Amino acid sequence: MKKQYQSDITGYKAAGFIGNYQELVRGTVIPYQYDVLCDKAGTEKSHVIDNFRNAAKALRGEDTGDGFYGMVFQDSDAAKWLEAAAYSLAVKPDKKLEELADELIALIASAQDKDGYINTYYTVKDREKRWTNLLEGHELYCSGHLMEAGAAYYEATGKRELLDVCLKNAEHIYERFVKNGTEGYPGHPEVELALMKLYRASGEERCLELAKHFIDVRGVDPDYYRKECERRNWSVWGANANDGTYQQSNMPVRRMNDATGHAVRAVYLYTAMADLAGELGDKELAEACGRLWDSITSRRMYVTGGIGSTVHGEAFSTDYDLPSDTAYSETCAAIGLMFFASRMLELNPDSRFADVMEQAFYNTVLSGMSLDGKSFFYVNPLESIPGISGISPTHRHCVPVRPGWYTCACCPPNVARTIMSFGKYAYGENEDTAFCHLYAAGSVKLNNGISFDCETRYPFDSKVSYSIISGGRIAFRIPHWSRSTPISVNGKPISAETVNGYAYLEVSDGDEVTLDLDCEPRFVYASQKVPSLSGKLCLCKGPLVYCFEGVDNGGDVFDLRLSPDTKITETRAEGLDGIPALEMQAEREKDDGSLYSFNEPERQKCTAKAVPYFCRANREETAMRVWLPRI
Repeated sequence: MKKQYQSDITGYKAAGFIGNYQELVRGTVIPYQYDVLCDKAGTEKSHVIDNFRNAAKALRGEDTGDGFYGMVFQDSDAAKWLEAAAYSLAVKPDKKLEELADELIALIASAQDKDGYINTYYTVKDREKRWTNLLEGHELYCSGHLMEAGAAYYEATGKRELLDVCLKNAEHIYERFVKNGTEGYPGHPEVELALMKLYRASGEERCLELAKHFIDVRGVDPDYYRKECERRNWSVWGANANDGTYQQSNMPVRRMNDATGHAVRAVYLYTAMADLAGELGDKELAEACGRLWDSITSRRMYVTGGIGSTVHGEAFSTDYDLPSDTAYSETCAAIGLMFFASRMLELNPDSRFADVMEQAFYNTVLSGMSLDGKSFFYVNPLESIPGISGISPTHRHCVPVRPGWYTCACCPPNVARTIMSFGKYAYGENEDTAFCHLYAAGSVKLNNGISFDCETRYPFDSKVSYSIISGGRIAFRIPHWSRSTPISVNGKPISAETVNGYAYLEVSDGDEVTLDLDCEPRFVYASQKVPSLSGKLCLCKGPLVYCFEGVDNGGDVFDLRLSPDTKITETRAEGLDGIPALEMQAEREKDDGSLYSFNEPERQKCTAKAVPYFCRANREETAMRVWLPRI
């Protein structure tokens, strides 16, 4: 199946909701995160910049001073910061930011060995251990993130220094694993999708060949990691080399049916598979991606678009195992699901892929960062229980307050780069059609000549208007949650051809197109196969999932009960910068204080208030719940 369109466009200038978030990232998050990388923010120590500085010293034979600090994949934080900076520069030139990025790129280049190898952990700390632990070593993972940054920075600025560093590194990897035939494939998939981006940015065919190699050899020898483990006498964190299901290495990728193992690794791998399938017209690979997509979205995904339900290995567990209070739902996994969705859309422009992409972004991805951009969630549970969340051994990962940074800090810079590259997910194109997947205010100019401005208060309002500057054929997504979506052109209602959830219109210069989405609040009901959600309901409005926080509801939410017939009105919640909240009649079920009692709990009518899930935990430590019992 060949690609039907291209999604990696950069001609989007954001306004409105997304524009405000991009301003936050540009003005606050990117500078703040750079200070973190330099250990100047007063948060969890990062040492990323000093790691590169010390690696350069090691290559020159100088004393490395305080050596290496951090996780084995610490380099990737710098790469993701650079990628976010690149997207920021593409949206709005900033001489100071560009100079800062150029300085970091020069430092990274100085840490590259003459053979193309680049990784500060091994250069500073364990040079003799290079390429001996693909299972845990994250060398290819770090290379992948650097390649993504190199491609993005070249596309944004035209500067080649980082791109050339990445190409030299890719050549080193190619020589080892393809030319010399060394066995092995990445323990943490990432380089595969990055090589595809590097291939498109540079035109270097070996990048495409190397990506294909890593996908094709994965799981052909399901015992590879066990054999590798037997050859070495060291480990990073004692990963189980025999668990091929967790490693996504128990079978060749074209035979895979179920999403398994570490959730981030899984969706990064599936993204690359879908990308390669479209590039090469590989029908078998595309069909495998379809089965894996269905496995995730039909049986293993939260209503918030979060994936990876268990803390044990940050992983998928089994079908319908979606507990709210212990949900892992890593921010990076939701971002990876967006990646996967965007590549599936390229194979087949079907609204079900964009629906999930939107679901993941507006709920779990945005939940991963505070509204001020200075604290972050790694884990995104659907309940926060005072005295249990973050304290009980079973709930320790579900911290109720966002930290300023993490020892394992993959998520914060991942959120930044995703928000700054929003246009790559919102819009796509082929030779004669523009695709509008996500509704976002701003201006869009595509390579095929189509351009338009979008005006909307989405996701809080239902009306989306497009002023066509240069016309052509445009496909507008009709979301699954909108019961009816009237479309008008120049004020006149029209009936558009709809294919796979997209309304296709031929528009002319100067036309005004308006979509009126049905954003009335609605309740969602879970399958009875999810036992913990039996008898419960979830409140949604448009793409947003809502939650109930104690701070708005008298301190507690676990005594609230809702009727699906309750009237819902829009209101405001204190301390959320005017973000709309929802208010409704509910009941409180009060018990007599005993652990167990023969007395039926007393019920009292009350007013309940809900806020968008992405706004949770922005005011004070408090109880929180997404799914409430049904009256």
